[in-house]
Amino acid sequence: MLPSRPILKRLAAAVAIAALAACSSTDDEPEYVERPVEELYNDAYNAALSGDFDGAAPLFDEVERQHPYSVWATQAQLMSAYSLYQSNEYDDAVAALDRFIQLNPGNPNVDYAYYLKGLSFYERIVDVGRDQRLTREALSAFEEVVQRFPTSKYARDARLKIDLARNHLAGKEMSIGRWYMRQGQYLAAINRFQRVVSDFDTTDQVPEALLRMTESYVALGLIEEAKRTAAVLGHNYPGSDWYQDAFVLATEGRARSTAEAEADDGWFGWGLGPF
Repeated sequence: MLPSRPILKRLAAAVAIAALAACSSTDDEPEYVERPVEELYNDAYNAALSGDFDGAAPLFDEVERQHPYSVWATQAQLMSAYSLYQSNEYDDAVAALDRFIQLNPGNPNVDYAYYLKGLSFYERIVDVGRDQRLTREALSAFEEVVQRFPTSKYARDARLKIDLARNHLAGKEMSIGRWYMRQGQYLAAINRFQRVVSDFDTTDQVPEALLRMTESYVALGLIEEAKRTAAVLGHNYPGSDWYQDAFVLATEGRARSTAEAEADDGWFGWGLGPF
């Protein structure tokens, strides 16, 4: 049985509305035009070269979208990540770099991908009073460069940034340790300072960490522990202000006065002192 005439009219009207809606949405969307891969890549590269990284990133993505199996597509992945990095879109850059590394583990530019990933974290490192997740992420990426690609041209700078990141993490531990000391929680403070000495032993924070450990041991009445810690400080940093302060603390149970510090010639000959 055929539908009645009123129903047919309603159906025809609905189809017409749907068709108009489809035409409208199609008109609003950019028309897909497949272009030669070299032309696409060159447009993207020229945009990046002119400093238009916001425009370059989607153009590099288009290279891969239209020509996913070309040799240009792989390079476009990395260039898209670079453009995102230059646009300060760091999270998107990291995601793109992780994808590049996963898809192209044997690519000759994978060392640069790890290095650029490290930079994407490194440039967002905040002061030691805040969470250091980004510092740890940067350290991990740079360590990948150094460990997996020791002869890479990016390894030297990665090593420098590893040292800076480790010093920053040690600074965070020192900041927490000092806070515990101010609260009178000396055992908790000692644990933080010990971590600096054991985990960040090449950083500039170690001498102060040993001094603060000495100070905490004195506050707890553990004089022999204080003397042993001061001895370690004197052995590794003889003549330093840190050792001079630790020596007075361990032997006299007090901080060195300003007058003593100004009159002191450095105690260079003390070595390990009487410990």
